Amino acid sequence: MIALRQVTFARVGHPLVIDASVQLHTGWKVGVVGANGCGKSSLFALLSGELHAESGDVELPASWHIARVAQETPALPDSALDFVLDGDVELRRVERELIEAEARNDGEAIGHLHDRYGEIGGYSAKARVAEVLHGLGFTDADFQRSVSEFSGGWRVRLNLARALSCRADLLLLDEPTNHLDLDAVFWLETWLKNTPATLLLISHDRDFLDAVVGQILAIDLQRLSLTTGGYSDYERARAARLATQQSAYEAQQREVAHLNSFINRFRAQATKARQAQSRIKMLERMETVAAAHVDSPFHFAFGKPSALPDPLLSIEKASAGYVDRSILDNITMTLRPGCRIGLLGRNGAGKSTLIKLLAGAIEQQGGQRKEAKALNIGYFAQHQLEQLRPDESPLQHLARLEPTTPEQELRDYLGGFDFRGDMASRAIEPFSGGEKSRLALALLIHTKPNLLLLDEPTNHLDLEMREALTFALQDYEGGMVFVSHDRHLLRTCADELLLVADGKATEFDGDLDDYAAWLASQRNAERSPEPEVAAEKTGRLQQRADAKANRQALLAQRRPLLKEIEQLERKLAKWNEEKAALDAQFADPAFYAATTETTAGPRVDRVKSEEMHRQAGLLGEQIDEAEMRWLEVHEALEGLPAVD
Repeated sequence: MIALRQVTFARVGHPLVIDASVQLHTGWKVGVVGANGCGKSSLFALLSGELHAESGDVELPASWHIARVAQETPALPDSALDFVLDGDVELRRVERELIEAEARNDGEAIGHLHDRYGEIGGYSAKARVAEVLHGLGFTDADFQRSVSEFSGGWRVRLNLARALSCRADLLLLDEPTNHLDLDAVFWLETWLKNTPATLLLISHDRDFLDAVVGQILAIDLQRLSLTTGGYSDYERARAARLATQQSAYEAQQREVAHLNSFINRFRAQATKARQAQSRIKMLERMETVAAAHVDSPFHFAFGKPSALPDPLLSIEKASAGYVDRSILDNITMTLRPGCRIGLLGRNGAGKSTLIKLLAGAIEQQGGQRKEAKALNIGYFAQHQLEQLRPDESPLQHLARLEPTTPEQELRDYLGGFDFRGDMASRAIEPFSGGEKSRLALALLIHTKPNLLLLDEPTNHLDLEMREALTFALQDYEGGMVFVSHDRHLLRTCADELLLVADGKATEFDGDLDDYAAWLASQRNAERSPEPEVAAEKTGRLQQRADAKANRQALLAQRRPLLKEIEQLERKLAKWNEEKAALDAQFADPAFYAATTETTAGPRVDRVKSEEMHRQAGLLGEQIDEAEMRWLEVHEALEGLPAVD
């Protein structure tokens, strides 16, 4: 159990949590939520011993092994498989000690180490690590690639795989779904639900939290509060509290009026029908969601595009790829104002490639491309963050786009993205990933695009910013194509789903639950090779398992025999030494002279002599019995098959 008793902790003298008391039981899966900078990561540092409490007590079992995802991975020459296996410290230690024991030919140590190796799952460790790597999107060919060959995002996945594979008692995961696609998110969700470890999870993916956790630990106003249930349960409880406040009620009513106004104006217009339906869906969920976010620091909207030509963009029989391989073939799409297309597909299928093709970021190979004259593309991808200038402030970035706009107007706009006061005029170099993502989105939105192409726009964004972005996208009048592992964003903003697979992009007839089932069927098909191949593989695995079982059985039979021989040899050495000393005394004539009789009777030494003879006789019997048993044990040992 983890217990915090009247704990206060701080960073750089700034109190984050004050006088907090909470108990988390073994095996619980707990979501940790709160605004950026509230102390979520500091709580993890406190539990792992990297940060000390200002006051109070932090208690957790001393024997627990704690696993966290490393923030950085050096360019190591180690293979991906070995790098992940190295995370299990005890496993690697036992392997080293086994090699040393075998070099010494120490049978007893080898036996004990093999027992421990089996207890910690050493024989299946590589298979377990392979399962984790596959789940996170790595291929068999990646296993032997050196860590240095992988990009930054894939090294993050390697760090996650290492944390998941190390048999931790307490698993601390901070935004594990960043840099993952939806396929890997589904796999990770299942893995975390099944792990026996106690889990504390920081995530800004509400659907992921709902699926995995059973409790929510919230940090708000320097206090800790524990709520039973998933994030939606916590959100409803928080919404109920906020709904009692008059300001919350008024803000919600304004939002309802805004949505109703749009629905009433455009419900009958064919070009706006889908957007009106989206507002209706949004209104239906307003009571449970919006009330929980009325105090959000983010308030922004997409400006009305200067033109909405129809169609915005058409591509026909287009192909795309890279120098060494083709990714997409014969792609035909027409994008119109109001279209809301979410892209689905497995890792590496070509979703990002399709977004780049539509954005014109990569060259189209064959086919036709027709752009409207007034087309204004807003393209967001992770490399957008790299194009930000670290020595400039958010205000300078925005002023470069609109040099004639008054500074106060620019500040007001940036305030909607929570860049207020000094933060708006501060260089962005020390900004977090979430803050840089917010700035990149702010700059993109300010260009008033009529076609949005978004590749994982919610990476690094917290729950409040994601909700604000969802509302803004609901009101957006242009066309939109996006890739996201955030199922909440997909469900609320996509009217159409396209499946990118086998080089094609086809309409997906179903929802995200159907897509999860499709992914499961794909994985099952990969795990079920041709019957003959499967039978051969099963046979080989069975042979290995049988050989391993036989070896362990033989070792179990030999071990007590070897131990008994060792004990017998120690006893024989001792008894032979004692008998030899007695025999030496018996062979000395002086010994008998000391035991002759006198008129007063026998000397006392004669009594001692008789006792020594009895002892010598007993030793002789013990030696004979031990030697006989030694021969019997050796015969039994020689009758056993040799161990490879």
